[in-house]
Amino acid sequence: MGRGAQQSTRQLSDQQLNMQNQYLQQIQGNTQLENGLLLPPITGLLNSQGYSPAEQSAIEQQGMGAARTAYDATREMAANRVAATQNADGYPELIGQLGRSEAQNLAQQARQNQIDFANAKLGQNLAGLNALGSLYGIDTNLLGRAMGVPAQLLGVRASVSNGSALNGLGSLFGGVGYGLGSFLG
Repeated sequence: MGRGAQQSTRQLSDQQLNMQNQYLQQIQGNTQLENGLLLPPITGLLNSQGYSPAEQSAIEQQGMGAARTAYDATREMAANRVAATQNADGYPELIGQLGRSEAQNLAQQARQNQIDFANAKLGQNLAGLNALGSLYGIDTNLLGRAMGVPAQLLGVRASVSNGSALNGLGSLFGGVGYGLGSFLG
Protein backbone atom coordinates (compact mmCIF):
# COMPACT_ATOMS: atom_id res chain seq x y z
CA MET A 1 0.00 0.00 0.00
CA GLY A 2 1.35 3.41 -0.96
CA ARG A 3 1.89 6.37 1.32
CA GLY A 4 -1.12 8.21 -0.04
CA ALA A 5 -3.37 5.20 0.48
CA GLN A 6 -2.09 4.77 4.03
CA GLN A 7 -2.70 8.42 4.78
CA SER A 8 -6.21 8.23 3.31
CA THR A 9 -7.01 5.05 5.23
CA ARG A 10 -5.73 6.61 8.44
CA GLN A 11 -7.85 9.75 7.90
CA LEU A 12 -10.97 7.67 7.17
CA SER A 13 -10.30 5.52 10.27
CA ASP A 14 -9.83 8.62 12.42
CA GLN A 15 -12.98 10.16 10.98
CA GLN A 16 -14.96 6.98 11.69
CA LEU A 17 -13.53 6.79 15.21
CA ASN A 18 -14.49 10.42 15.89
CA MET A 19 -18.07 9.80 14.68
CA GLN A 20 -18.33 6.72 16.90
CA ASN A 21 -17.00 8.63 19.90
CA GLN A 22 -19.51 11.44 19.30
CA TYR A 23 -22.31 8.91 19.01
CA LEU A 24 -21.22 7.18 22.23
CA GLN A 25 -21.03 10.52 24.03
CA GLN A 26 -24.52 11.38 22.82
CA ILE A 27 -25.83 8.01 24.03
CA GLN A 28 -24.08 8.48 27.38
CA GLY A 29 -25.57 11.97 27.72
CA ASN A 30 -29.04 10.63 26.91
CA THR A 31 -28.61 7.80 29.39
CA GLN A 32 -27.53 10.21 32.11
CA LEU A 33 -30.48 12.45 31.31
CA GLU A 34 -32.89 9.49 31.38
CA ASN A 35 -31.39 8.21 34.62
CA GLY A 36 -31.61 11.70 36.12
CA LEU A 37 -35.28 11.88 35.20
CA LEU A 38 -36.30 8.29 35.91
CA LEU A 39 -34.28 7.26 38.94
CA PRO A 40 -35.80 9.66 41.50
CA PRO A 41 -39.40 8.43 40.92
CA ILE A 42 -38.23 4.81 40.85
CA THR A 43 -36.28 5.32 44.08
CA GLY A 44 -39.40 6.90 45.55
CA LEU A 45 -41.41 3.80 44.70
CA LEU A 46 -38.75 1.47 46.08
CA ASN A 47 -38.62 3.40 49.37
CA SER A 48 -42.35 4.07 49.56
CA GLN A 49 -44.13 3.45 52.83
CA GLY A 50 -47.51 3.34 51.08
CA TYR A 51 -50.15 5.84 52.09
CA SER A 52 -49.04 8.87 54.06
CA PRO A 53 -50.22 9.13 57.69
CA ALA A 54 -52.75 11.80 56.63
CA GLU A 55 -54.12 9.53 53.88
CA GLN A 56 -54.31 6.60 56.29
CA SER A 57 -56.19 8.71 58.81
CA ALA A 58 -58.65 9.90 56.16
CA ILE A 59 -59.24 6.33 54.96
CA GLU A 60 -59.74 5.08 58.53
CA GLN A 61 -62.16 7.90 59.39
CA GLN A 62 -64.19 7.37 56.25
CA GLY A 63 -64.41 3.61 56.75
CA MET A 64 -65.26 3.83 60.43
CA GLY A 65 -67.78 6.61 59.81
CA ALA A 66 -69.58 4.55 57.20
CA ALA A 67 -69.67 1.55 59.52
CA ARG A 68 -71.08 3.64 62.38
CA THR A 69 -73.78 5.34 60.31
CA ALA A 70 -75.91 2.23 59.91
CA TYR A 71 -75.79 1.45 63.62
CA ASP A 72 -76.60 5.02 64.58
CA ALA A 73 -79.63 4.93 62.30
CA THR A 74 -80.84 1.65 63.83
CA ARG A 75 -80.38 2.97 67.38
CA GLU A 76 -82.35 6.09 66.48
CA MET A 77 -85.18 4.00 64.98
CA ALA A 78 -85.31 1.88 68.13
CA ALA A 79 -85.37 4.96 70.39
CA ASN A 80 -88.13 6.52 68.26
CA ARG A 81 -90.16 3.34 68.50
CA VAL A 82 -89.81 3.25 72.28
CA ALA A 83 -90.86 6.92 72.45
CA ALA A 84 -93.85 6.34 70.17
CA THR A 85 -95.12 3.17 71.88
CA GLN A 86 -94.05 4.01 75.43
CA ASN A 87 -92.88 0.37 75.59
CA ALA A 88 -89.21 -0.25 76.29
CA ASP A 89 -89.44 -4.05 76.25
CA GLY A 90 -86.45 -5.48 74.39
CA TYR A 91 -84.77 -2.09 73.95
CA PRO A 92 -81.77 -2.80 76.25
CA GLU A 93 -81.15 -6.16 74.58
CA LEU A 94 -81.34 -4.59 71.12
CA ILE A 95 -78.90 -1.82 72.09
CA GLY A 96 -76.50 -4.42 73.55
CA GLN A 97 -76.70 -6.53 70.41
CA LEU A 98 -76.16 -3.48 68.21
CA GLY A 99 -73.10 -2.49 70.28
CA ARG A 100 -71.54 -5.94 69.93
CA SER A 101 -72.24 -6.07 66.22
CA GLU A 102 -70.87 -2.55 65.72
CA ALA A 103 -67.68 -3.41 67.62
CA GLN A 104 -67.14 -6.50 65.45
CA ASN A 105 -67.68 -4.53 62.26
CA LEU A 106 -65.37 -1.72 63.37
CA ALA A 107 -62.66 -4.24 64.26
CA GLN A 108 -63.10 -5.90 60.88
CA GLN A 109 -62.89 -2.51 59.15
CA ALA A 110 -59.71 -1.62 61.06
CA ARG A 111 -58.16 -4.98 60.09
CA GLN A 112 -59.06 -4.47 56.44
CA ASN A 113 -57.58 -0.96 56.53
CA GLN A 114 -54.26 -2.35 57.78
CA ILE A 115 -54.25 -4.98 55.05
CA ASP A 116 -55.00 -2.32 52.42
CA PHE A 117 -52.20 -0.10 53.76
CA ALA A 118 -49.70 -2.98 53.59
CA ASN A 119 -50.85 -3.91 50.09
CA ALA A 120 -50.44 -0.31 48.90
CA LYS A 121 -46.86 -0.23 50.22
CA LEU A 122 -46.00 -3.57 48.66
CA GLY A 123 -47.62 -2.61 45.36
CA GLN A 124 -45.55 0.56 45.13
CA ASN A 125 -42.37 -1.33 46.01
CA LEU A 126 -43.07 -3.94 43.33
CA ALA A 127 -43.79 -1.19 40.79
CA GLY A 128 -40.40 0.33 41.61
CA LEU A 129 -38.72 -3.06 41.21
CA ASN A 130 -40.36 -3.59 37.84
CA ALA A 131 -39.40 -0.10 36.65
CA LEU A 132 -35.81 -0.62 37.77
CA GLY A 133 -35.73 -4.00 36.08
CA SER A 134 -37.07 -2.51 32.86
CA LEU A 135 -34.64 0.42 32.95
CA TYR A 136 -31.53 -1.68 33.51
CA GLY A 137 -32.62 -5.14 32.45
CA ILE A 138 -32.14 -6.47 35.99
CA ASP A 139 -33.76 -9.63 37.34
CA THR A 140 -36.55 -8.31 39.57
CA ASN A 141 -36.73 -11.58 41.51
CA LEU A 142 -33.14 -11.06 42.63
CA LEU A 143 -33.82 -7.44 43.56
CA GLY A 144 -36.99 -8.40 45.39
CA ARG A 145 -35.20 -10.98 47.47
CA ALA A 146 -32.51 -8.44 48.32
CA MET A 147 -35.24 -6.01 49.47
CA GLY A 148 -36.97 -8.69 51.53
CA VAL A 149 -40.06 -9.12 49.34
CA PRO A 150 -41.39 -12.66 49.96
CA ALA A 151 -40.47 -15.04 47.15
CA GLN A 152 -44.08 -16.25 46.94
CA LEU A 153 -45.21 -12.78 45.87
CA LEU A 154 -42.49 -12.54 43.26
CA GLY A 155 -43.40 -15.98 41.95
CA VAL A 156 -47.06 -15.04 41.68
CA ARG A 157 -46.15 -11.84 39.83
CA ALA A 158 -43.93 -13.74 37.39
CA SER A 159 -46.46 -16.51 36.77
CA VAL A 160 -49.26 -14.03 36.12
CA SER A 161 -46.99 -12.09 33.75
CA ASN A 162 -46.14 -15.24 31.84
CA GLY A 163 -49.69 -16.59 31.84
CA SER A 164 -48.61 -19.79 33.58
CA ALA A 165 -51.12 -19.22 36.38
CA LEU A 166 -53.88 -19.85 33.86
CA ASN A 167 -52.20 -23.06 32.78
CA GLY A 168 -52.30 -24.24 36.39
CA LEU A 169 -56.02 -23.51 36.55
CA GLY A 170 -56.54 -25.47 33.36
CA SER A 171 -54.89 -28.52 34.84
CA LEU A 172 -56.93 -28.05 38.03
CA PHE A 173 -60.19 -27.93 36.12
CA GLY A 174 -59.05 -30.83 33.96
CA GLY A 175 -58.42 -32.86 37.11
CA VAL A 176 -61.85 -31.92 38.49
CA GLY A 177 -63.44 -32.97 35.22
CA TYR A 178 -61.56 -36.26 35.31
CA GLY A 179 -62.64 -36.85 38.91
CA LEU A 180 -66.30 -36.11 38.12
CA GLY A 181 -66.14 -38.34 35.06
CA SER A 182 -64.79 -41.18 37.15
CA PHE A 183 -67.41 -40.61 39.82
CA LEU A 184 -70.33 -40.43 37.40
CA GLY A 185 -69.32 -43.28 35.46
